Amino acid sequence: MLTYANARKLVVLIVGITIILIGIALLVLPGPGTVVIILGLALLGTEFVWARRLLKRVKESGDSAARSLWSYIRRRR
Repeated sequence: MLTYANARKLVVLIVGITIILIGIALLVLPGPGTVVIILGLALLGTEFVWARRLLKRVKESGDSAARSLWSYIRRRR
């Protein structure tokens, strides 16, 4: 039997994966692909632990890249 919680998980899974696939398409098409992928992961993270972990790793990688970029910019001045 499909309970409310299971139905919600299923809807979140389908919508989240669809958003991620659109984001992947936007990586080669004009559009904010990375932002859309992160939004899809954030949506999936509301119901799935694996998505929260992956989103945390993506955030940490982004923070690290931003720090490296700022360090490079400061050295170039």
